[in-house]
Amino acid sequence: MHWLLRFFWVPGLLLLATGCTNMSTSNTARTSMEQLLISNAIDSSLDKINFTPFAGSNVYLDEKYVESVDSKYLVASVRHRLWHSGARLVDSPDNADVVVEMRSGGVGTSNSEAYIGTPEIGVPGMVSIPEVKLIERNRQSGTAKIGLVAYDPKSREILGDGGIALSESNDSNWFVVGVGPWQTGTVREEVSTRTSVQPTHQPQKLPLQVAFRGANRAPPDAPPATTPGEGQVQYAGWPEAEAGGAVSNPQ
Repeated sequence: MHWLLRFFWVPGLLLLATGCTNMSTSNTARTSMEQLLISNAIDSSLDKINFTPFAGSNVYLDEKYVESVDSKYLVASVRHRLWHSGARLVDSPDNADVVVEMRSGGVGTSNSEAYIGTPEIGVPGMVSIPEVKLIERNRQSGTAKIGLVAYDPKSREILGDGGIALSESNDSNWFVVGVGPWQTGTVREEVSTRTSVQPTHQPQKLPLQVAFRGANRAPPDAPPATTPGEGQVQYAGWPEAEAGGAVSNPQ
């Protein structure tokens, strides 16, 4: 009897000690993929616009007709390209040689799903035949339609024809008999290209310990203090600080 008790007490103890773990996750209000789809489409549309004629001119960017999702990214991207082309951005049309008026004709995303297989079939009085998807594609696309016109603020005459730039970005996920996803699309290409680029500079690492300089620290060229006096701070761990010199971040 005793050997039976010794045999079953370990599994019984493990059974009583059994527990569970709950993991909490959260997502942002908008997915990163949705935001990348829109920004990718905006960048592609602006790539079709030649901003070089504004080089050397005082330009006022009029954005009052921009009403769309991620409008701040759209406006800031146009400002960046104007600066990069050599334009000087001003805060008032009274100080401008050219007013660039921008508008948004459609900035957003859409989804589509398609598959090869058989739909769910309900048979009266029998068990329904489930849906079978042999090949499935989930596609999400982003669209950016951007219009620009330039005019002289003094004469109110149009400068050139202006025009509209329209571009689309996309992200597709493929599944074969439930296995996947295999991902394709312009956003995946951008993410793969941009994230694979190595940094051109060595980032400065923060120290592993936190330390501060004293308020009455001696100048870097002062001789080291042998005994900390009133108003001085004695440091342990950073020799530079003990000597009254400049403290550099340890790597």
